[in-house]
Amino acid sequence: MRVLVVDDDFMVAKVHSGYVARIPGCEVVGVAHRGAEALDLAARLRPDLVLLDVYLPDMSGIDVLGELRTGAPDDPSVLVITAADDSATVAAALHGGALHYLVKPFDSRALQEQVERAVRIRGRLASLDRAGQADIDRLFGDDRPGGGTGAAARLPKGLTAPTAELVERVLRAADGDLSASECAERTELSRVSARRYLEHFVDTGAVTVRLRYGGTGRPERRYSWARPGR
Repeated sequence: MRVLVVDDDFMVAKVHSGYVARIPGCEVVGVAHRGAEALDLAARLRPDLVLLDVYLPDMSGIDVLGELRTGAPDDPSVLVITAADDSATVAAALHGGALHYLVKPFDSRALQEQVERAVRIRGRLASLDRAGQADIDRLFGDDRPGGGTGAAARLPKGLTAPTAELVERVLRAADGDLSASECAERTELSRVSARRYLEHFVDTGAVTVRLRYGGTGRPERRYSWARPGR
């Protein structure tokens, strides 16, 4: 996956480039700090993925998105990364063909999930001659390996399939049950985020929970994977 990073802030661009460089199979082929520069580099370097800021000094990142996403088969995928959280900008990015939209600040795992998703989608498209409906559903909806038939399918708003898969893997690999704090440490998520995924799995029946009493205060909730197939 050849990646072009576009951000007006030199330090932010450097940080994002560092995130990408640590993802196996990904390479930063260029960095741009202005919209016109981004379009020029995209034309010359033909990246697979563009990490695109909205606030650029010479033009809006949404306008850059429109220039990049022409409908041609070799158009790069575009992941919008911005501090803009207004609904109009989000809608413009969605309608402009952005693969996803990350609001700053975010952690490196959130970016890694979306870059890996872009890799999977591009790989699936390259391997298809004709697309069946199951293939299309995975490309336009749940693109997780396995096609969304596992515990991470039909996630509530705000939860993402790659992170759900990560939590699932950690629970499956655990020797016994885990608390939300232990799960958060192993997945490098916040405790609040880890608990949201754990409670979702409890609601779906994929995870069982028990209460461990000891000391004062509320009992600790301990989670373990309930489904067969470890």
